[in-house]
Amino acid sequence: MIDSNETIEEFLAQHASDVEEAIRKAATTEIMPRWRQLAAHEVDQKSGPHDLVTDADRKAELYLTEALPALLPGSVVVGEEAVHANPASYEAIQGDAPVWIIDPVDGTRPFVRGEAGFCTLVALAQGGTLFASWTYAPARDRLATAERGKGAYLDGERLFAGVPEPGRDLRVATSHPDYTTDEQKHALLCLRTEGVAPRACGSAGLEYLAIARGELDATAFSWEAAWDHAAGLLLVEEAGGAHLTRAGEPFRITGGNALPFTAARDAATARRVAALLAGGA
Repeated sequence: MIDSNETIEEFLAQHASDVEEAIRKAATTEIMPRWRQLAAHEVDQKSGPHDLVTDADRKAELYLTEALPALLPGSVVVGEEAVHANPASYEAIQGDAPVWIIDPVDGTRPFVRGEAGFCTLVALAQGGTLFASWTYAPARDRLATAERGKGAYLDGERLFAGVPEPGRDLRVATSHPDYTTDEQKHALLCLRTEGVAPRACGSAGLEYLAIARGELDATAFSWEAAWDHAAGLLLVEEAGGAHLTRAGEPFRITGGNALPFTAARDAATARRVAALLAGGA
């Protein structure tokens, strides 16, 4: 088992390309052959009609659950579909072992509709610290990567989130109302103010990528599931961005956050959005 940050860095230096290959192969073999080819029996509901799962989700996660720990002995997997089947498996995020955090198809609804707005998200963490992430949009064949302290990249090109243009409304992607409590709805409504232009979010992973590219100013999300956020949060950080909960603290992948929280292109924007969300209490 890995017992130091140095060893994780050594692993990444030797095997980051192998992780990338595994993610691409999962998409090639299990996701893309089903895109725009799904039969009715290959799509199921989990908590409701807005929470879908497909055979592509299940099979891609199984593929990565086998491939990634084989690259890093002693590591464990926290995957969206496995946690749905066994919620107790989520606790591995808080353990000492390196953990692969996987969302096999982030944006399942667009995937089911045959749209390109979905991606595969993988992050490597230990002890609540994110060390590396991969965001792969297979329909567009675009791969974003980040490694702690080493920057964020899209198809090998360095990403810089930059800062919002002065005088322009902040572009903020927000949680869908179906996934919010009444208190969270009230907090998100505080973004409907002068100088802010909120809109409903799509795939969380692709929204984080848009921030890292400087195409979106911030997000405001109301749920904690680490598979939706881990990869994107590190990507945004390494592109120069920041994240804060409505309590003014950085978001923790281990949970216990004051929600909603924001990720933004720069620290000043994160503070501004977090302050607006806090005003919704």
